[in-house]
Amino acid sequence: MRILAAIGALSIFAAVSAAVIFFGGFYNVAGTAEEPAIVKWALIQVRTASIDRHAKDTPPAGLAEPASVQAGARAFLEHGCATCHGGPGVAWMKFSEGLHPDPPDLKDVVNDRTPAQLFWVIKNGINMTGMPSFALAGVKDDDLWKIVAFLKKLPSVSEADFKTWTVPVPSAAPPVPAAPAAQPAVAAPTPPPESKP
Repeated sequence: MRILAAIGALSIFAAVSAAVIFFGGFYNVAGTAEEPAIVKWALIQVRTASIDRHAKDTPPAGLAEPASVQAGARAFLEHGCATCHGGPGVAWMKFSEGLHPDPPDLKDVVNDRTPAQLFWVIKNGINMTGMPSFALAGVKDDDLWKIVAFLKKLPSVSEADFKTWTVPVPSAAPPVPAAPAAQPAVAAPTPPPESKP
C-alpha cells in the first residue's frame, strides 16, 4: 500500500512541477532554444503515431509514371517547397534555417515514408513545425499527388533533370488584335466648273 501511495505522490508532484514549468513561463519557447531531449522524443513519437493513424488515402494509378514525376517537380518548385527543403541543385532559403525543428532534407526521409503518409503531411501540414497545410493554401489533391510522385523519385533525381523538368512552361502569346479595317479615303470635293464670260 505504501508503494501505491508513493507512486501517487510522485505522480502528483510531477504533474504540479510540469504545470509550474510550462504555465509559469519557465519553458523557453524561443526558436533559438533547444528543447529537452524528452520533449523532442515525445514530439517525434506523437507526430509519427498521428501520421500513421490518419494517412489512409490510396495513391492514384500511374503515380510513378515519368509525366507525373516531372509535373510533380514543377509543382514542388512552384508551390515553394524548395524554399524550405531545397531540391536537386537548389539551396533552401536562408530564413528556413530559423525554423525549429529544421525542415528535413527530403531525399533523406522519403524512402521511409509511404505515398499516403507523404500526401497526408503535404495536404494537412504539421503543427509546431512550420510545415503548412497546402490544402488550406488551395492546392488541389491532384497536384499534391504529383508532388508525392516527385518526392518518391527525389533521391535519384539529378540536378540536370530537375532543372529541365522545372523550366517554366511558356504561356501562349496573347493573340495579336486584327488591324482595323482601312477607312475608304474621302475624295476631295470637286470644284464647281468655272463659268465662261
